[in-house]
Formats: sequence, structure tokens, C-alpha cells
Amino acid sequence: MAEPIKAIFFDVGATLRYVVEDKEFAAAAEKELMELVGATEEHDVFFEKLEKNWKAYRKWAKTELLDVSEMELWLQYLLPDYPAERVAPHAARLTRLWRDHDGRRVVHEGTLETLRELQRRGYKLGIIANTITETEIPDWMCRDKVADCFKTVILSSKVRLRKPDPAIYLLAARCIGEEPAACAYVGDNPVRDVEGAKAAEFGAMVLFEDAGTADREGKAPTVLPDYTIKSIPELLKLFPPLS
Repeated sequence: MAEPIKAIFFDVGATLRYVVEDKEFAAAAEKELMELVGATEEHDVFFEKLEKNWKAYRKWAKTELLDVSEMELWLQYLLPDYPAERVAPHAARLTRLWRDHDGRRVVHEGTLETLRELQRRGYKLGIIANTITETEIPDWMCRDKVADCFKTVILSSKVRLRKPDPAIYLLAARCIGEEPAACAYVGDNPVRDVEGAKAAEFGAMVLFEDAGTADREGKAPTVLPDYTIKSIPELLKLFPPLS
């Protein structure tokens, strides 16, 4: 690291937390989702349509490097054929249920302890995440009692910018009060996370290789990370206490 790192930003999905399959949990989420919107189709037909619309939205978001608000997501992309007055009031809850139908999200082993230790060592911690929900990550931070660890939380659903656009990384650096060269980013995606951090000229990019989602972009990385780790606690070897 050419310049001392003072701030460390994290991706969340697959980096700090991962999905555990839970059929009962997912089924309950799907049932509530259908009830809230007053779904008239059969279960499989409804979710096949929703999945098709979701994939179309994801393609657009990745192409434009933009995300929309939860209400826009449901009214314009996921359920545009349903009554807005029925869908709009539940947009935030619907987004959470759509996420939950994949399964439960749990933290990687040693994550919470590592975050608290990095904070104790004097680093400013933050989050830069592509996410469609505005509440899931803040709720997790409160539930696992690490909200005080993070000085800045940048979510694409709130700021519309989306990784790998370097603008979202630069926004995070400004918000936390450090130059990009004094910031590090920890993420699991070898394309999106690495390209964005490098383009923003962050001082260090750490790739979490053991997240199990390295090939989901379907394309080869164009740039390499500065460091690779197999577990979150390995960060403590890279970032010693600040003087």
C-alpha cells in the first residue's frame, strides 16, 4: 500500500453475508408476497413472471450502472401490470420478501469480530453495496450490533449509482472524509468490485475469493486485486493497528 489506509469499505452480499437455503423460510416469504399484492395467478405462474421481469431489470441495471428506488422497482419493472395503489404502499416489504425467497442470509464466520477489531484499530469502516432494498443492510447492522462500526453506508438503491461505476466509490470516500488513495475496498466479485475500486483509484482492493460467486458475471476480470483472502479474519493481517 503506497499510502496508509485509513478507511475500509465492504461489499455485503457474499462478502460479509451469504445465503443459506431454507425452504420453509422462503415459502413463507413467497406466500406473504402474493398476499400483499393480491396475486391472481397460480404460485408458479406468478413467480415465473416475476423472475422474468427481475432478470430484465437486472440486465438494464448492469448495462446502465444504475439502480432505482424500491417503489420504482415494483411499479415500473417487477409488477407493472398490478394496481399501483395495491403495490406502492408495500414496496419496501415486497423487496425484503423477494430477497427472502432465496433463503436466509447469515454472516461469514469471524465477520463481526473482525469488524469490531478493525474499528478498535482505528480504521473508519463503511459499506458500498449494490442492493435493491433500502432497509435490509441497516436492519442487519442493528440486529448484529455492528451499526456503530460503520461511519458511511452507500447503497445503490438510495444513491442510484451502481458498482462498478467509480462514482459510487468516490462518493463513499467523500462521505467518510478520506482521499480515495487512503481507502480500501473488500469485495467478492472479481469483475465488478475490482474494476470499480481500481477505477476510483482506491489505495487497496482486497478480493474475498472464498465467497462462492466468483464466476457469476460470466466474463473474465480485466484487472487484478491487490490482495486476496479466503476468510474475513485474514483482513487483520493486512491492516495492522493505526498509530
